[in-house]
Formats: sequence, C-alpha cells, structure tokens
Amino acid sequence: MKFGEFMAAIRKGELPHVFLLGGEEPYYIDKAKEALLGKLFPGGTGMADALQKVSGDMAIDDLLASIEAAPFFADKNVILIAGTNLFRESKSSADTKEVEALVRQFSDMPPYSYLIFVAPYRADKRRKLYKALAKEGLVLESEPLRAWNIQDWLQGKLQSIHKQMDRDAYAYFAGAVSMMQQISLSYLDKEFDKLALFSKAPRITKAELIAVFSGLPEVSVFALLDAISARDGKKALMLLHRQLADGTYFTVLLALLTRHVRQLWQAKVLIEKGVRGRALAKPLELNPFIAEKLGRAAAGFKEPVLKRAMLLLIDADYLLKTGQAGNELLEEAVITLCKN
Repeated sequence: MKFGEFMAAIRKGELPHVFLLGGEEPYYIDKAKEALLGKLFPGGTGMADALQKVSGDMAIDDLLASIEAAPFFADKNVILIAGTNLFRESKSSADTKEVEALVRQFSDMPPYSYLIFVAPYRADKRRKLYKALAKEGLVLESEPLRAWNIQDWLQGKLQSIHKQMDRDAYAYFAGAVSMMQQISLSYLDKEFDKLALFSKAPRITKAELIAVFSGLPEVSVFALLDAISARDGKKALMLLHRQLADGTYFTVLLALLTRHVRQLWQAKVLIEKGVRGRALAKPLELNPFIAEKLGRAAAGFKEPVLKRAMLLLIDADYLLKTGQAGNELLEEAVITLCKN
C-alpha cells in the first residue's frame, strides 16, 4: 500500500505483528518507521528494553528464536531488521527450509512479538515470503516521487507547517523540482521546515524559494533553460557564461541542456500526435503546470533545429570524454536553439 494508506492503517485499530517497509524513497520509509514505533511505544516508553535493531539480515534460525523469545524487562519484543535482502528478486523459485519456516511463523506470531523489515528496494511480490507477509501484516510500497506527481506531498507539507504558497512561488517550485534529476523529499522536507521557522508571513514567496534552491546547480540553471525556451539568445548566452563563471561544471550544464532539448523534442512529437496542454504531464513525467509551459515552448521550435542541437550536445559529450571539449560547444548549441 502507498504511504497514505499505510499511515491510516497503523493509526486505526490493533496492529498486526509483521511489517515490510520497502521501496526506493527513504523519506516515506523513515516517516512510516517513526510512526510505527510511536504506535508501539507511546512516548518512547519501553523502547530501550523492547526494541532489537539488526543491520542487514540475521540467520533465519536466529530470527525465529528471537521471535519466540519472551521479553524479560518489557511487555513487547520488537525486532527491526534494516537492510534485509529477503525480499529481493530471486532467479530461483524454490525457497529454503528456513524461509518456509519463516513463512509459517508469520501466521503464528507470539502476541508479544513484532517484526519490522526495512528493504530499501522494490520488493519482489512473486516471492512466497512477500505474499505471506502481505497476507498477515502490512506492506509499505515507498516509490520515489516524480515532478509530475509531487502535488500531494506539497499540499500535505504546507498543511503541516501551516503555510500557503502564492502563484509565483508555486510556478517557481514546480519549475525547480522539474529540473531535479532525482527528487530528495528529505531535502525538501528540511528546507520547508526552515522556511516555516524563519518566515512569519502565512504565504511562502518566490524570493524565499529562490534563496532555498539557489545552491543547487541544476536549479540555478533554471533561468538559462527558460531563456532558451523563449529563444532569447542574448539572455541565454549571458546566463550560460554566468553559470560557467560561477563554477557550474561543464558536465552538469551539458546534462541539463541535453535533458531540456530531449524534453522539447518529445513534447513536439506528442503535440503533433494530438497530446496538448496538461495532458503532456504524464508521458513527460513532469508537473502539469511545467508540462503545459514546455508544450508552449516546444511549439516554437522546428524539429530539425532540435535535432541539430541534440547532435551538437552528443558531440560535446564525446569530446568531453576524450579531453577535447570546450565551452564553445555549449555556446554553439545555445545559439542553434535560439537563432531565428
């Protein structure tokens, strides 16, 4: 189940005795683990005596013995296995006798024992162990968030810090997030907490967000890519030179320029197929606001221009790897994109 469903499940009623917190987004895993331990140990009472933390897998025979062992100084026996490999994809369909024993244990847990597995990867749902745990307990599927579906997280975060975001700030946030190769929810969570501490106004402004994201190279290039989308060659070259002067690596600029040209090209192809406006969001994996904006920009480019720019950037990548690349290659790509 997704994060919201999982949190709702542990808030209501009696907890099951087995859990799997799995997936590639550590933010949700950490939040779910914190909430789960808070439910098991209200106010932290008894945690020191009852919680057994294990890094990596322990021998299944030892795990089974720990599950059956009655607690001495607490009323619970909670075993947290962080970094388990038991739920990874396996080429073999046959399970060992130990795994079979663990499967049986899931349906016959002692009333005082709770077992929490943490798997920082996508669990293999075909495995008998996964199916048994999903039947007897709760499974969190913590998938990484993408720019196009971050809205739910943002709304929840703004509510938790009692803030709103004005239109300009939201437009900037959506654009900044769309520039991130990987979205770190832990980073965003901390930065919004800082905004809540230092901003007394009920609304977060664009200026405040610019201050937050200004240190991230991929976000600071945002203005450059906006100028390219607007085909403003003079401004684009000025911003490119500023980025290089500020120490942004050639490789970072090359990667972001290549990604932007690819997105423009993809948007143009989709538009020609009849996909327009916010409908571009899902195939491009972008926030709907940004996808619509990208679509408007893509309509202003001819496909041969985008193809020519992509070839220049591919050449720049090759020449960089052979020690022959220079800033003039990026300049040529920008000029190609912006000239009439």
